[in-house]
Amino acid sequence: MSTPVIPDASRERPVGRALAVVLALLTVFGPISMDLYLPVLPALTGDLGAATSTAQLTVTACLLGLALGQVVAGPLSDRLGRRRPLLVGVAAYIVTAVLCALSPSVETLIAARFLQGLAGAVGIVIAQAAGRDLHSGAKLVRYYSRLTVIGGLAAIIGPVLGGQLAAVTDWRGLFLFLAAAGAAILLAVLVVFRETLPRRDRTSGDVRQTRRDFRRLLSDRVFLGSVLVIGFVYAALFAYLSGATYVLQGIYGLSPQGYSFAFGLNSLGFMAFGFAAGRLSSRWSEKGTLAIGLTLSLAGAAGVLLTALAQLPLPAMLASLFVLVSGAATTTPPATALALAGYPDIAGTASSLLGLAQFAFGGIAAPLVGLGGAGTAVPLGMVAVAAAGLAGVVYAVTIRPGTRIVARAAAPDSPRDRVATGA
Repeated sequence: MSTPVIPDASRERPVGRALAVVLALLTVFGPISMDLYLPVLPALTGDLGAATSTAQLTVTACLLGLALGQVVAGPLSDRLGRRRPLLVGVAAYIVTAVLCALSPSVETLIAARFLQGLAGAVGIVIAQAAGRDLHSGAKLVRYYSRLTVIGGLAAIIGPVLGGQLAAVTDWRGLFLFLAAAGAAILLAVLVVFRETLPRRDRTSGDVRQTRRDFRRLLSDRVFLGSVLVIGFVYAALFAYLSGATYVLQGIYGLSPQGYSFAFGLNSLGFMAFGFAAGRLSSRWSEKGTLAIGLTLSLAGAAGVLLTALAQLPLPAMLASLFVLVSGAATTTPPATALALAGYPDIAGTASSLLGLAQFAFGGIAAPLVGLGGAGTAVPLGMVAVAAAGLAGVVYAVTIRPGTRIVARAAAPDSPRDRVATGA
């Protein structure tokens, strides 16, 4: 029999408004890096003389960088604290954004985007880990719901702003804008962000200790299931992010500005459903809310595939995409809370595996939607249906059945040992 988790009230610390804003800014690293230049991706493809699938590798490279960077930054922040790795990561992000702007070929841009993803990953993983440093219980779920909402807001601002900037500059100018945004975030971190992980709570050890921490996490069925669910759901989401610009502009004839507003409408759904999921999870059931999100994701993916096969008009495609991204938003807060609730001592390492799944699975899915060329949305629908369906299978096998006992921390009888339910 497993024992219910007791909220760790000693970890609850007040969070000032300025720090909350900085954590929000760190959260937008990924979405802004991904979304700002999506409206000009077709123009970038022509300017660099690249094939559609090759140009989409600029998306994949960033996603893979975001995935791998978190695996490094998460454990490092557990040992060194959150602030020092964060400062290095944000500074590197500025440099890599400039490298993207100066890229002379699509191959150089792909490499620069990978480096940009590595740097941007630091902000994402530390925003999640700092939340676990400061919150527990229902407050932790609400914190992750706020991160989801903020990510949706960035997804709205990114393509809308990118579409408007495309009227006055080219894709190189958009990357220079990202460099300027990174500089603003670096200044905010220097002024506001104070260490959230006290020295007494930091881990010690070398790479072998990190491997032991990873084994500890992956031996927990509910943690592993939550990671895979988020990975597959984000594969469907990033298939949408990569393919929607070609579908909505190339097939349905929207302008970059029209695409940015259609994208913004879907992101409004992402925000609204992400916020609702946090409230519903804390008041009702994390597992139940997760099941609702997976159902929405699969329904939206099926709608995209049906619309593509039957060549239905634009409203059908927009409605299907709206349901798909809203389902992804609904799954994120409960799945993240289920994964991280039992691991306050290695929150950075645990967050890094979540980030790895999100962006690695997304990076694999993104180029697949371009294999059929720019004239069809069928590959987008097929990838989304397969990913959402696999997420549902993982949920049914690993998360839904029952409770879990989180593995012991490194030291026996450590006060960091946690036992948690899967509900």
